[in-house]
Amino acid sequence: MKKLEIKTTFEVFNSIDELTSEVKSLMNQAIEIRKKAYAPYSKFRVGAAILLDNGKIVLGSNQENAAYPSGLCAERVAIFQAGAIYPDAKIIKLAISAASDNNPTVSPIPPCGSCRQSIAEYEFKQNTPIEIFFMGESGEVYKSDSINNLLPLTFDKTSL
Repeated sequence: MKKLEIKTTFEVFNSIDELTSEVKSLMNQAIEIRKKAYAPYSKFRVGAAILLDNGKIVLGSNQENAAYPSGLCAERVAIFQAGAIYPDAKIIKLAISAASDNNPTVSPIPPCGSCRQSIAEYEFKQNTPIEIFFMGESGEVYKSDSINNLLPLTFDKTSL
């Protein structure tokens, strides 16, 4: 037997104000679209903003449904929209902001497992890392240089 050790590294920004102007703008768009999320059941709102290599920005917010799990997370709404509208564009950056209607969300909220898998699929497809920035309603912002930090043992087409 041997042990496999996996190490990940994130950059931590004390607030959105420490981000570059480009990323700050992207995060502010994620925050604004978060406010338009349809979350009547969980009261947990998430916004995502994607910067593509063609300069376009694609937004998404979570969309819930009474027939769980028919809804979609903000990240997948944005990723799938980008794939549909700009199929040849590469995703460069993804900004995510999450907030609860019930409690302050001050810790960075990372993408869920399904969203991590979708991000991994696009990163694999484009063969280019996607920078991922995520935060709560306020407070610190975490930056990952690739989905590999959040999902180090990926399942992709080479696994099939």
